[in-house]
Amino acid sequence: MFAVSSQILNLICTYFDFYCIFLSGSALIYLKGPKFLIYVSGALSMWGDRMWHFAISVFLIELYGRNLLLTAVFGLVVAGSVLLLGALIGDWVDRNPRNKVAHASLFIQNISVTLCSIVLMLVFSYKQRIEQIWDGWLTVVCYTVVIVLADVANLASTALTIAIQRDWIVVITGYNRGHLAGMNATMRRIDQVTNILAPLAVGQVMTLASNVVGCGFILGWNLVSLLVEFFFLSRVYRIVPALSVKAPVVELDQVYLVNKVKVERGSTTSPEGWAIQTDGENTCKDGWRAYYRQPVFLAGLGLAFLYTTVLGFDCITTGYAYTQGISGSLLSLLMGVSAITGLMGTVMFTRLRKTYGLVNTGIISSCLHLGCLLLCVCSVFAPGSPMDLSLLMPYNSNSSTDFGRMAGQRQKHTYPLRGGSNQPLLPDRSSIHWTNNTVLFDNVPSGTEPESYTSIILLFLGVITARIGLWSFDLTVTQLLQENICESERGVVNGVQSSMNYLMDLLHFIMVISAPQPQHFGILVIISVLFITTGHTMYFLYAHKKTFAFCSGGEPGITTKTLPRRV
Repeated sequence: MFAVSSQILNLICTYFDFYCIFLSGSALIYLKGPKFLIYVSGALSMWGDRMWHFAISVFLIELYGRNLLLTAVFGLVVAGSVLLLGALIGDWVDRNPRNKVAHASLFIQNISVTLCSIVLMLVFSYKQRIEQIWDGWLTVVCYTVVIVLADVANLASTALTIAIQRDWIVVITGYNRGHLAGMNATMRRIDQVTNILAPLAVGQVMTLASNVVGCGFILGWNLVSLLVEFFFLSRVYRIVPALSVKAPVVELDQVYLVNKVKVERGSTTSPEGWAIQTDGENTCKDGWRAYYRQPVFLAGLGLAFLYTTVLGFDCITTGYAYTQGISGSLLSLLMGVSAITGLMGTVMFTRLRKTYGLVNTGIISSCLHLGCLLLCVCSVFAPGSPMDLSLLMPYNSNSSTDFGRMAGQRQKHTYPLRGGSNQPLLPDRSSIHWTNNTVLFDNVPSGTEPESYTSIILLFLGVITARIGLWSFDLTVTQLLQENICESERGVVNGVQSSMNYLMDLLHFIMVISAPQPQHFGILVIISVLFITTGHTMYFLYAHKKTFAFCSGGEPGITTKTLPRRV
């Protein structure tokens, strides 16, 4: 009996050893596989991007005497460059081999950030000396170099995102919809986590040490990240042979420009230069035409409309919350909760897609997103809301009574500034919490508090819960673009999509500039909901057309064929 029990025990141990070996082998295979390498490479890239985007805004504020001018100029340059060059970037991605595009974009991005960090370290270390050279013009040159290098890094990051997240992933998954949805969701989860943790990490370095140390930290990170990402992407390219096969871009009129230049012999402009300029203009036009004729045009345009909103955790919404008596620590906590709801949206996307299909997932996500945003609309009219439409009406200088009434209303829900007129924009560094896209304070002014916190509670409840539907909808449209755009046009169409996103994002900043007071924020909320509703309506129209086409002829697979670029 004892011998039998011993044999059974040995047999169980043997099977357990084989199971452990199998698991270790499976784990090792996964760790060496292309998916894991893409995840690690993407995490490193996203972490570096989030750190840099946060730090550069803070650095520019510090450089220009705690003024927002340089930050505003930088934001305008970044948005304008992607808006103008998005189609050209995408076309470059389409026309070149995948490994060269990824390596070039990665190298340009990281080297630009490294050079920019070096310039910033020199400026912070020798700022007083630099201001005395060339009557201060050397300082202007340094500011220009920093903004240009940061803009180049952002353009390279856009190209890398289009190449990896819009093209490589589709090929790696073997055009399998289920695997594609899983990789998209995982990449978005990584992005959500780094969006919170990366700014906090670099912010702590800047707070505990100095700006120079912060620049050095970013510099070192980018150099290490460059080597690791380069190695991982090269290995993925070797593991997946399909990445080396790329459909060529078909042109219908490749010799049109050459023939036209030969006719214009009397022109004083260099034919070669004129041809290059005209070719660039035609590439942009062709890119926008290609975007317009895509079957998912309405879905992509609807996604772009969602960027025209103040209902997110950016500097505008958090700044408004600060004027309503919300402390920096509470705002940081709310941002963490919003990240969790964003992760919930990625989980919901994978579940809904399996159960109801991709198009219906977008419809459900849209309805959930709009339903949650109704809470934000209710907050505009709830107790404690500072909205006052009279501030938008012309002011009559002859009525001192009206002036007193309006001035009182202006201060009703906002905190007064303390100190003299020369008070700096930001307090001492020791009182600052560095968080994503904004600067928050511990020492909230003890001015007049809101009559009720009902409005601000409803606002953030709507913003936080809406992120579940928002990120599920974003993933839906992203996969629709991946599945329905032909391989030869993935780059240019996604480049135009990036341009549209930046264009609509610019509109929301213009909205804030037009109505900057906290009393105007309710109007901005209503306008934002209208834009979001318009975007989702466009998706509903796309879904209706898609459903009609499916009933007529069935649902096609992922598009891989090559189509002519010009029509």
